[in-house]
Amino acid sequence: MKNTLSILTVLALAAAAHAGCGTIATTEGKLASFDAEKKVLVVTDKSGKDTSITLTPETKGADSVKDLVGKAVKVEASVHAKTKALSVEAGTAAPAEEPKKEKKKKEKKA
Repeated sequence: MKNTLSILTVLALAAAAHAGCGTIATTEGKLASFDAEKKVLVVTDKSGKDTSITLTPETKGADSVKDLVGKAVKVEASVHAKTKALSVEAGTAAPAEEPKKEKKKKEKKA
């Protein structure tokens, strides 16, 4: 009886750990490169950080990735497996930032 209860407890914990929570992390930026042989794409975000992400057979939009190199993309991946893409789609380019104007200090007349 003790063995059966122990085995059921371990199986229940393993099933709960394997299920995952379904939370999605989104990476937006420019598709820097795509290796079709290894199915790995590199996305450079707005801060300049490169992220390598692997495409899987279940990845939505994987067929059109080679056409998106050098363009803005939006990649969704599981929070638990950030390196495996769930979907890839063309992103919207961020509006160009206007240069900040420096405020001139007023000089006091003496």
